[in-house]
Amino acid sequence: MSISFSKWKVTEHLRTLEDARLYLEACAKEDPGDGSLIRAALNDIARSGNMSWLAREIGMSREGLYKALSEDGNPAFSTVVRIVRALGLQVRFTA
Repeated sequence: MSISFSKWKVTEHLRTLEDARLYLEACAKEDPGDGSLIRAALNDIARSGNMSWLAREIGMSREGLYKALSEDGNPAFSTVVRIVRALGLQVRFTA
């Protein structure tokens, strides 16, 4: 008997703002220090919603947003803050 698996897509499970917050928080904690997991999480969260709306909301082209959040992307911190705020989240620092 063989077992088959289907690919798990995180974007299908980010249904609420709380889901997005918890996912982003977990990725931030596990990030190796280069921002790659945070960028990837923002990409997943953006793709789970309306990328065109988000791009307009932060004043970027849709293509520019895709590029900034791509695997090779390196978005400016100001872009990350605008994305987070547009999604209804906050950037917070704690000790």
